[in-house]
Amino acid sequence: MPGSTAAKESTARRPHPRSRIGWTWVVLSSLLIAAYSLTSYAQGSLRTLAADDVGLAGAYADAPAAVQALFYAHVVSASLALALGGWQFSHRLRRRFPAAHRNAGRLYLGAVALGSVSSLGMLPFNSAGMVGFFGFGALAVLWAYSALRAYRAIRGGDVAHHRAWMIRNYALTYAGTTLRAWTNVLIMVQEPFAGAGADFGALFANAYNAAPFLCWLPNLVVAEWLIRRRGLPSYRLTPAAPVAAAA
Repeated sequence: MPGSTAAKESTARRPHPRSRIGWTWVVLSSLLIAAYSLTSYAQGSLRTLAADDVGLAGAYADAPAAVQALFYAHVVSASLALALGGWQFSHRLRRRFPAAHRNAGRLYLGAVALGSVSSLGMLPFNSAGMVGFFGFGALAVLWAYSALRAYRAIRGGDVAHHRAWMIRNYALTYAGTTLRAWTNVLIMVQEPFAGAGADFGALFANAYNAAPFLCWLPNLVVAEWLIRRRGLPSYRLTPAAPVAAAA
């Protein structure tokens, strides 16, 4: 269950320089992946892109038109959420431009809603089989759930819980970046053992099969650590000690 909400004001402290470096890295990497995704899939039809082995085009090139529409909706909405979300954690931007923060937040939550729904519709056609079905399916459900909790918290005026849930939510959004990072790392790990004539497609498929859970589970662990470090309401692995009854 969520912990205490007593430390609302502690969240207003200026970030440590190392936090700024981490935030800058997250924002820049998110913008890079969002731009790459949008430009890659804007170059032609999925069938054309599949022939050039672009991204996940091959997995959806022969899917029904409705599923292809969901795929494009997911690419656009997830890229928008990825590009917008990191800026919402800037203390300076929140303080100087509160109206822009609120409007960008609404747009971000709308993008998450569309991205999670479209992702669920794509699950039967994912290229990671049953692991992808459950891994990406769990990601989509948690992505939507954490966004809903963040929205309900801020509507109720609970800023501390809102910030905690937004950290969790953006950790799930950032799976779009860590998915590619983990896939590349796992491909490189396999290469020394695969020999000179290794099939890159087989290496990619083997690496990608581990990504449906690996792309977001570590992100949530880091998110919860950040939440506790900032004194925000966190989830407890063990129940809090009961309060002794008054004599």
